[in-house]
Formats: sequence, C-alpha cells, structure tokens
Amino acid sequence: RPVVVAAPPHRNWVFVKVETDQPGLYGWGEATLEWKTRGVVGSIEDFAPIVAGRDPRNVTQIVELLNKAAFWPLGVIGLTALSAIEQACWDIMGKELGQPIWKLLGGKVRDRVRVYTHIGAGRVKVSRDRMDIGEYADSAAEIKEMGYTALKFGPVPYTHYDYPLPSVRHAADLLAGVREAVGDEVDIMLDFHGRPSSMTAALAYIDAVEPARPMFVEEPVQPGDPQAMLMIARKTRVPIATGERLLTHKEFEDLCSLKAVAYVQPDLCHCGGFTVGRHIAATAAANFAGVCPHNPMGPVAGAVGLHFGVAVPNFVVLEEISGVIPWYGEVVPQSPIHRVDGFWQVPEAPGLGVEIDEAAAARHPFQQ
Repeated sequence: RPVVVAAPPHRNWVFVKVETDQPGLYGWGEATLEWKTRGVVGSIEDFAPIVAGRDPRNVTQIVELLNKAAFWPLGVIGLTALSAIEQACWDIMGKELGQPIWKLLGGKVRDRVRVYTHIGAGRVKVSRDRMDIGEYADSAAEIKEMGYTALKFGPVPYTHYDYPLPSVRHAADLLAGVREAVGDEVDIMLDFHGRPSSMTAALAYIDAVEPARPMFVEEPVQPGDPQAMLMIARKTRVPIATGERLLTHKEFEDLCSLKAVAYVQPDLCHCGGFTVGRHIAATAAANFAGVCPHNPMGPVAGAVGLHFGVAVPNFVVLEEISGVIPWYGEVVPQSPIHRVDGFWQVPEAPGLGVEIDEAAAARHPFQQ
C-alpha cells in the first residue's frame, strides 16, 4: 500500500509498504516520481492483487510477473511502482535473515559510498535564472567546507538549435569561477538536462566548460538517442553521462554497446530496483562505463542507493539531497544514512535499515 508524503517544493515522496502474514515483518520501498503521484499510486493499487499471497522472498519471480502480467510495456509510471515493490521485497528478505541488503547482493566491494550534492544545498542560496558567478562560487565553497568531494549544477539555459555566444561565454566563466572556489580536490559534474536542441549547441557549451575539467556532462541532448550521444562523445574530451530518464535494461544496453558514455545513471526507483539495476551495472562494466545512480528523492530511495553502492563494483558516486526537508527526522526516525565528510558509511542493520513513522507522514499529505 502506498504512503504519500508531501516534500515541497520539488515533489511528493511515495513510499510503498509491503506487509506479510508474519506479524511485524514488512518492507519499505520508494516510488517517488515527479508530477506523476496519482498515476504511480494507481499503479501500486493495480499491482496489489497480483502480488498478494506470494512469497516476497521470490523477488525475481515477482518482478517477472509484474512485467509480463501488464501486457503493455509498463513505462515510467508502472516501472516506478514495480521498483518500489521490488525494493520492499528485498527489505523483507533482509529483515527475515537478519542481514543488510548489501550482503545479500554479494557483499561489499568498498568501505564507504561517495555521494554528491547540488549547488545551493547549504545556507548559501543561488538564483538558477541569473546564474550569478559569485553566488555559485560561494555555494560551491560552502559545499566543500561541508565535507563533500563532489557537486553538481546546471550551467546552461534552454537553447534553440543555434546558440547565443554570450550564454556560452557565461557558462565558461561560471565554471571557471566554481573551479577556482573549490580547487582541484572537488569534482564538478554538469547537468545539461537535455536543454540544447541540437548537438551543435550542446558541443558549443561542452567546449566552453572543458577547461574546468568537469567530471562529466549529463544529458547534453535529450535522452533516448544512443547515436547522438556517441557522436557528441567522439567530438569532445569531456566524459558524457546519461540515464536518469532511461528505464529498461535494453535501453542501457543499446547505449553501452556503442561505448557512447563514460557513466550511466539509472534510477533504482524507476528502472526495476536492485534486480534490474544490477543488470544495468554489469552491462555498463562490460563496456568500460561507471555507474552514478540518479537519486534526488526521499529517504527510502537514499537507503536503496546506499546498499547498491556498497555492493556494485563499478559504482562511482551517488546523488543525494538529504537534509533539504526540515522535518525529515520526524518522518524518518530510523535511517541507515550517516555521512562522514563526502561519504555515506556502510550500514549494518537488517534489510534497508530505514523506518517510516506513518503517523508523522500523515501530517504531510499530498500536495499538488
């Protein structure tokens, strides 16, 4: 059953609680999807009778069933609902066995999980419309002081098929200012969000920011065209990343087989949870690509990303926005997320290690 929690201004968190016939044994998953809350909740309710009565420990069987019983391809709404149910089943299995999920995924390959946050995440706020260089530099410096070793922001406006030279020069100056503020010790990631309408415009901005040596440029053009990503990658030395708006293993396979990107960014709340996420990571590794999961959602999604990062060999860094909601601790009295400098620590609690206070959650009902 879904539990919706308004987390303004960005989104409603959608949690899924999968209960069992064993008293006190249940699992949590997260199905947060921007501007699609009602659709996702409806899909969860549609899936409930298909899952009811089945053994939640047979996670792969449940994933296959939900995919194939639907007849139509699930799309982002259906896959988001499926992902949350899948995560909750892993949570149940971990709790029953008394083990954290990362152990069930094959054990740890690292002793801590690197995370990054976004410009404006601290006390220093920025105007994303003005993209003031001083504001961005001050925010970046603050994020470095907070202990993070990586940060991300979007340096480009929505751009037509051509490109205005003043905007391109401003992007170059903006990157130079942020790089000067954080030095070489902090990685800078850039999210274009597919705003350039052409590869030519995207490359103009990529060339402009290259001197600041960004870790990657994300979604230089709209996702879904592997050949376009390949053409861009061949024309620049800046690593390219994409994947937050790709859904299926096949989409990632098509992209990776071309060696079109340096990093893939699956969202474990949209692509099929741990089950499909691990397949995507393995395909990326076979094609020399790292994994940087998309994760701007709520606390259950953060726990999922944490366990994934502990266990997946080609994991690189995880997006996070913890701390942006002032009443976070009320709704989430128990969380496995503990940051030391720019890294989350390896959790030891069974399952995901996260708990939702449903009474507190009810005080923050759905908002349009």
